[in-house]
Amino acid sequence: MSYRLLSYQSGREARVGILVEDQVYDPAGILGSDAYVSVLAILQDWRLTRSSLALAAERIIAGKSRAKGVPVKRVKLLAPVLHPGNIYCAGANYTDHMAEMARAHGREPGPTMKERGEKPWHFIKTSRSSIVGPDTTVKLPSYSQAVDWEVELVAVIGRKAKDLPVEKALGCVAGYTIANDLSARDVMRREKNPPTSPFHYDWVSQKCFDGACPLGPWIVPASEIADPQRLGIKLWVGDELMQDSNTAQMIFNTAEQIAMLSSRVTLYPGDLILTGTPAGVGMGRKRFLKPGERVRLWIESIGEFSHKVA
Repeated sequence: MSYRLLSYQSGREARVGILVEDQVYDPAGILGSDAYVSVLAILQDWRLTRSSLALAAERIIAGKSRAKGVPVKRVKLLAPVLHPGNIYCAGANYTDHMAEMARAHGREPGPTMKERGEKPWHFIKTSRSSIVGPDTTVKLPSYSQAVDWEVELVAVIGRKAKDLPVEKALGCVAGYTIANDLSARDVMRREKNPPTSPFHYDWVSQKCFDGACPLGPWIVPASEIADPQRLGIKLWVGDELMQDSNTAQMIFNTAEQIAMLSSRVTLYPGDLILTGTPAGVGMGRKRFLKPGERVRLWIESIGEFSHKVA
């Protein structure tokens, strides 16, 4: 490990921190500038800050730095990107999850969208109202009795990107973090509109309620993730392991998703791309979150965090 990029609570303020081993450092001292007051500010200058942070982390680890840190156990972590730009979420993007959902609807699993010649598909989550951090208590929306969990690998964009080819798409990624794409399954459809209507689906109610995107615990630089398609990924509700898969199960890999999105919109530093969820969601077993339960999420080489629901 070299370093991790995070946000934490200091009094009434949110601050940016650099985690090296088990200590959190102020980036102002490391980067020699008071301009980097948030993770987003660091991401907006990523081409410069990433090398400076890596060098500073090496000096700290080697004992050559006078920077003073605070034990990470003594700080309250917040969502690493407090106010992201856009949040793009891949739908139906794991082979095991697609097979699970087909069976839940009484169908045999068929060819994937990629096998049918389709392109990656995304919806958008709200930013400011959806994002919450580790150890948050998310209030379940009063209009839903079927809020589901979905652990997802998140690519954090670190430079402006448009019309990227697949082979260069990962070059715009600053790092990776973890999200829970909470979903209110019982309000997904507007039943008074026929399934053929373009207004049949209600994406705001299903995906964008307050706290619908717990995010954490920090951002791991992309340089430390050799292959985002070879990471174990798990989620527990209480002590029960619900999701246990690998990012190799993605139908459209991370680079393919970024390339597709960049062909439609310009990606900016601080944008988040949630890359889909594997099998093991509540919809497949007709079991949903209950008040008082704790959800724990883990992705290999990144870490873990948890949150409660109420």
